[in-house]
This record gives sequence, C-alpha cells and structure tokens, in this order.
Amino acid sequence: MASQLFFLTFLAITCSIALASDPSPLQDFCVADPNSPVKVNGVVCKDPNAVEAKDFSMSGLNVAGDTNNFVGSAVTPANVVQIPGLNTLGISMVRIDYAPWGINAPHTHPRATEILTVLEGTLLVGFVTSNPENRLITKTLNKGDVFVFPIGLIHFQQNIGYGPAVAIAALSSQNPGVITIANAVFGSKPDISTNILAKAFQTDSAIIANIQSKF
Repeated sequence: MASQLFFLTFLAITCSIALASDPSPLQDFCVADPNSPVKVNGVVCKDPNAVEAKDFSMSGLNVAGDTNNFVGSAVTPANVVQIPGLNTLGISMVRIDYAPWGINAPHTHPRATEILTVLEGTLLVGFVTSNPENRLITKTLNKGDVFVFPIGLIHFQQNIGYGPAVAIAALSSQNPGVITIANAVFGSKPDISTNILAKAFQTDSAIIANIQSKF
C-alpha cells in the first residue's frame, strides 16, 4: 500500500512538472480574442471563421528601437499581444537594440527560456544561478553568436562596443513576462519598506530611500 501511495505521489509530481509550461494546442490554432469578456488562463479563442492572415503577422522588427533612455536599450516585442495567432503556440520573440555601452538591465522571464542571437555588434551577456551558489555564467558574443538564458534565472546583456548593437531573441512562451530586478525591488507600488531593503542589501535606509526616489 505504501509503495502504491509513493508511486501515485511521484506520478502526480511528474505530471505537474510536465504541465508547468504553456499548454499544447488541441486544434490547428486558437487566435487570441482580446475583446472577449471571458477570463481564462491565457486568451480566449477567436471564431476560426473570422481568422485572417493578419492575425499571424506583424511588421516593424526591421525598425530600430529608441535607445535614448537611462539604460541605453529598447525592446520591441512580438508576442501574443502583437500577434494574436501566437495564442497557445508557446513561442514569441523580441528585437533588442543597444546604444554603445547600453544595457538590458538584469531581469527574469518567469514563464520562458530565452535564446538570443546577435545580429550586429558585441554583447557581454550572462545569467546567475539560483541560491545558494549564485554563480555568474557569462560570455562575450559577437555577430552570429547564440546564447541561452534558462527559464526564471536573472540575466542581462551589455553592448561593449563603440557602435550600436542589435539582437533577436526567441522565448518559449506566448507571454513570457518580464521582471526587471531594480524596478521590482526599488520601484514597487507601494514601496517595500526601506528597513527591509536596508537589511537585505546591508546598507542604511537613507541610501535605499535615495535609490527608490529614482524609480
């Protein structure tokens, strides 16, 4: 009896892990209908008879993003919001433009692994493993190089060249989500208590308050 219970528990855990990603489609397509009042985990399907070619396409990834900002980068997404036909297909992509020495600040995608290809320039990229090791895995990429950022891990890119850089990245979710670490920690609404952050970062509350004021 105990062995049967162990087997059933193991099977349940295994199945839950196997399902911990975008669900597989059960039909040819399920074009997103953002105007539907029905709320589901994802987006409701549009009437298949109303589906058009434009539901599966977008334009504009050839246009450079505006990198005139405090981090010196711009991300142009192509996910289910821009391409409704991606709904249930478990994939999306982004174009990332970098000014010289610009960064795509440390962030994480809670629902997707990312594979990035450098189209122009030279990027320093890396990710950090989970506790307790917190190991930094980093590499310099040149044009044509590819790098993978595992799902959920904090990662970043920096243009270490003197000219603009461009990358394209594919992500294993129609809606990968993004949590920019600095924005989440220092720009939450309402603010996380300065006392909590001061202890976490081993500094004083005045320094934390000054950082929070920038977000």
